[in-house]
Amino acid sequence: MSITFSEQDKLTLRTAAWGAVSLMSAAGAAGSAHKAATEGSIALISATGPVGHVLAKAPTGVKYGKTVAELADQVLPALTASISLLQERDSAEADNFRRTVLVAVEASTRPQHGEPGPTMAEMARKITEALDVVSAAAGQDRPELQKVIQEMADSGFTGVSLRVHDERGEWTGSAGVAELGGIEAPPVDGHVRIGSNTKTFTATVVLQLVAEGRIGLDTPVDDYLPELGLDRRITVRMLLQHTSGVFNFTGEVFEDGTFVPGIPATMAGKEWVDNRFHNYQPEELVRLALSKPARFEPGTDWSYANTNYVLARLLIEKVTGRPVAEEMHRLILGPLGLTGTIQPTSETDIPAPHAHAYYRYEEDGQTRTVDVTRQNPSWISSGGDMISTTRDLHTFISALVGGKLLPAELLAEMCTPESKAGYGLGVFVQETPGGGTVITHNGGMAGHAALLYSTPDGSKTLTATLNYVDDATMSLGAAFQQATQRLVAEVFGTE
Repeated sequence: MSITFSEQDKLTLRTAAWGAVSLMSAAGAAGSAHKAATEGSIALISATGPVGHVLAKAPTGVKYGKTVAELADQVLPALTASISLLQERDSAEADNFRRTVLVAVEASTRPQHGEPGPTMAEMARKITEALDVVSAAAGQDRPELQKVIQEMADSGFTGVSLRVHDERGEWTGSAGVAELGGIEAPPVDGHVRIGSNTKTFTATVVLQLVAEGRIGLDTPVDDYLPELGLDRRITVRMLLQHTSGVFNFTGEVFEDGTFVPGIPATMAGKEWVDNRFHNYQPEELVRLALSKPARFEPGTDWSYANTNYVLARLLIEKVTGRPVAEEMHRLILGPLGLTGTIQPTSETDIPAPHAHAYYRYEEDGQTRTVDVTRQNPSWISSGGDMISTTRDLHTFISALVGGKLLPAELLAEMCTPESKAGYGLGVFVQETPGGGTVITHNGGMAGHAALLYSTPDGSKTLTATLNYVDDATMSLGAAFQQATQRLVAEVFGTE
């Protein structure tokens, strides 16, 4: 689709984008303003596409405010106006503009030593909010979608936020509340613990390292991690596809209904609540799993095991010599401008804005409900520890299936499912009610959950976040499955 800009359009876009860099520079630590501006400017100049070419030139004759507050008053409305302008012309270019600005904002933080200061972090948040323009009438525009998420909230979920990209553009909406006892709706682009969606990110990093020639997809994992004493028949591919047969450290349910527990942090009820701040090392999780009998011989069956992806984490760190979070940022988060996505280790907090997660258990004959939004995710590690937003999840899955992260041959490997569960390498490949196909991977994390769906060409995506009250019996499990099927049928049913 071709798109043309008037001189006024170009001025609006440039004022907004270059102003965002200026705002980050002004909000930066003393002595780093010039470096912050330089890094952010380089990111703008390097942008591609119609919008990128416009942003390659700084605005002329624009006088920004002298103080951070004055600058924000000028820049933030310009960012909102730019997104509105582009959404009317071409929603893809609206996304391109948003990503470009966020990459520039992220680049502006590089001169900082350690984490950006609170003022700079707050400015980054305000810029992101200004870019997330949501029509107040969106629910009326797509009443069928609003109806589904409202039914989800009515079925027992505390709150639901949904983002859909399709031929009609972008739609976002939310239902329910962000916090028990509150009245505010969940933030449409709030942060959430995405659970097993982490596996898709992790698998992508492994495959990117395969593309770099640093990992062999069909090489024994023991070649890279000999200290663990793994079965030599287990390959890297088997980890990503859950065909290794290793015991699941979060517990195994066998065909006859027998349950073999895993680490204490995965026990139900009060035991889980009491252990939610305990710190685990990835090697500790793996060694516990390897102390148990294998579920089957490598490559002979399929069984979902979080252990596979903790091994993938150790593999990434061993091969690169860097923490997995650094590789995640180098290969995915940085290039895509995913400023709302985090790979923690043992950090217990979740950035604002966010909805709250809860856990319910019985003690002394009474039901207790605990806010578990804060927890130490080391108990699940790369099996499900990441934090993201509906916006970032959309950007990620669109880039992934669109071939921006992996060579065509590796993307094809990723999306080729095994026969038992339809699992590829870090993604499920499923049929839709209308006979189409979606690439997906959902995940839950003790009161938080995220949904991730895309058509194989990325032309239609669904990303959603949920907050709820979890419990030992997973009483919302059936409602979760039914609601997910309703959403998929509504969005992808005619594919």
